Amino acid sequence: MRNKYFGTDGIRGTVNKGNITGEKFFKFGLASGHFFKNQKKNKQVAIIAKDTRLSGYTLEPALVSGLVSGGMHVFTLGPLPTNGLAMLTKSMKANMGIMITASHNPFYDNGLKLFGPDGLKLSDKIEKKIEKLIDGKNSKQLTDPKLLGRVKRLEDGNDRYIKILKKNFPKNFNLKGIKIVLDCANGACYKAAPQLLKDLGAKVISVGINPNGLNINEKCGSTYPSLIRLGVKKFKAHIGISFDGDADRVIMCDEKGKIIDGDQIIAMLAKRWKNKNILKGGVIGTLMSNYGLEKFLRDENIKFIRSKVGDRYVKEKMKQENFNLGGEQSGHIILGKFATTGDGLLVALEVLFSLRKNKRASELLNVFSPLPQILENIIVKDKEVINDSKCKEAIKKANQIMGSKGRILVRKSGTEPKIRIMAESHDKNLIRKCILLIKKSIKN
Repeated sequence: MRNKYFGTDGIRGTVNKGNITGEKFFKFGLASGHFFKNQKKNKQVAIIAKDTRLSGYTLEPALVSGLVSGGMHVFTLGPLPTNGLAMLTKSMKANMGIMITASHNPFYDNGLKLFGPDGLKLSDKIEKKIEKLIDGKNSKQLTDPKLLGRVKRLEDGNDRYIKILKKNFPKNFNLKGIKIVLDCANGACYKAAPQLLKDLGAKVISVGINPNGLNINEKCGSTYPSLIRLGVKKFKAHIGISFDGDADRVIMCDEKGKIIDGDQIIAMLAKRWKNKNILKGGVIGTLMSNYGLEKFLRDENIKFIRSKVGDRYVKEKMKQENFNLGGEQSGHIILGKFATTGDGLLVALEVLFSLRKNKRASELLNVFSPLPQILENIIVKDKEVINDSKCKEAIKKANQIMGSKGRILVRKSGTEPKIRIMAESHDKNLIRKCILLIKKSIKN
């Protein structure tokens, strides 16, 4: 049975509709605060960060009100990358952390991601318990007037996050002589990313650092990598780095202008970590990971396991298998040695740590030959169309046509009103034929 509120990456939707209203966020705050309030006896603290969406000014006060009404003390951090929030939840020994964001979605969407005191995203089991509280009687969760929580704004959230990131690298680590084109998607890392890279001595050409509440992810960021490609060529930079709205994803570009996705970054890190005896167990990918990555890792004698799509499921599988590296083609990459969730800035630093030794990004990051893969996103009114008999029949027929020549994956997006169709094969015409067949059945 699927969750009522939570998707593959928290709660998400269009602002002032459905679940993304002030009224609902009050309930989310009250219910989640009530659940986590009893996890630690000595503290009753929640910390909140957000990306740069205009709607954050509406949703954050409602969320805070719910938490305080349930007796939780709240620290608000303002714009901060998602993993910065996760790291500070753990380092500040808070009961919980809440990130107000819709990640790579347009400005008119928003949502939240919940983290436990360990800095980890919540399991399906805990999400279901919180959902029961959301739909329960508020009167049982409201606290006595004398026990209401207090609220304080912390202005140094980004500084604390940067300090934690730097601790993961040698004190003499610097990026002098490296020119970087940086795209912060007008999102959560618009302060932290340029500041950190400049502190390390890099020459940084930044775009997407002027958020106005409406331009997050708008023709910029990891879903629009052509911006860093153009910048790298124009400024003759060594590398381009692009984040999404909450900076838990990273997509790169080498000095020749070639876009580097998450699979290539994972391959590079896996090989490097194995050679340095850092890699633990193997690599967790997802159903979307390119077959070329799987083959490369197999040839390198590195174990590879696929999880469901979503970095939360990647992390769960990493924990289950005791692996310390995993991620998605989209750029969600979890460095289990350093972080509890995807962190675009941390991954970028790990790549730059290798690049600084007079290597070209094109040599460092083009690790394997990917199998030709096409991904189509179909906007739908109802994602359950995927279970329609005609759609099921089309998927079955497409798989028969593809046979052993490739792979097809059709799934509902966990974050947007879309059906995602992925097909990969050496035969691009075959890919297009199969996708078209399924696409027609969905549109009809």
